[in-house]
Amino acid sequence: MSGPGGRHLRVHAGADDTGARLDKALARHLPDLSRSRLQGLLAQGRVACDGQPVRDASVRVKAGQTFDIFVPEPVPARPAAEQIALSIVFEDDALLVVDKPAGLVVHPAAGNPCGTLVNALLAHCGGSLSGIGGVVRPGIVHRLDKDTSGLMVVAKTDIAHQALSRQFAGRALSREYAAVVIGVPQPTAGEIAGAIGRSPVNRKKMAVVARGGKDALTRYRVERSFGTVASLLRCRLATGRTHQIRVHLAHVGHPLIGDPLYGRKGRGGPVPFGRQALHAARIEFFHPLDRREMRFESEFPQDMNDLLRKLEDI
Repeated sequence: MSGPGGRHLRVHAGADDTGARLDKALARHLPDLSRSRLQGLLAQGRVACDGQPVRDASVRVKAGQTFDIFVPEPVPARPAAEQIALSIVFEDDALLVVDKPAGLVVHPAAGNPCGTLVNALLAHCGGSLSGIGGVVRPGIVHRLDKDTSGLMVVAKTDIAHQALSRQFAGRALSREYAAVVIGVPQPTAGEIAGAIGRSPVNRKKMAVVARGGKDALTRYRVERSFGTVASLLRCRLATGRTHQIRVHLAHVGHPLIGDPLYGRKGRGGPVPFGRQALHAARIEFFHPLDRREMRFESEFPQDMNDLLRKLEDI
């Protein structure tokens, strides 16, 4: 296993490794790589066992196995400032709240090295933002999927970032989403609980899993129904897992209209819609400096308003 500009490492499992999780065993042999880094390399298919790719970090190691690990050269970490229009709802010296449009990626990553919200923030805030929360994701406290629209809070100082991150981890930072789904959930208000982890069938997707996932809880209520065809929900996150609302609603049989990943195959919904119908409509938190309550709401974007009008006509 090799590649331009990267490192090829080889680990031979011994008797002491027998029965250990693969990520733990590799971390013991490769102390310069963290377990989380090794888990990332495994997920990316950059680890092979006796010549065969292995992606499961929890697989148990056997003595005598040989593991090849390819560690690519790091991509230049500092995003460039780009003049991209931002919809700023609130701003002071500590933070800003932005209304992200659908289609805008939050931070640079493979396949999206530029043209992201982070690039726009660096241009707007200048050097003061650089490095806060990490050089690749400066200022980012929480994320929205590329095709999810709505409100995000961004930190402008290290103190603000740490305080907001604590609120996010402690669930004091509250977010409410508007979601348009296929069908009408029953009961019309309730909770969806189910641990979320990488899908064992499709590694590009998340799923409700019986083992190895992280606990997740979504609270919902039906705000409006369109016969039995579709409904508008309000969802609140008690946890913040990747694709949580999309996964949970699909799991109970009510996927988001237009969801290309978790929607019903060949059926985007009762009317065409070019993205998952999900909008971060409300955000609440305490200001990181003076602890005053901050509440912001975002109106539906034009495409979601158009979708609701079309559903009314069905």
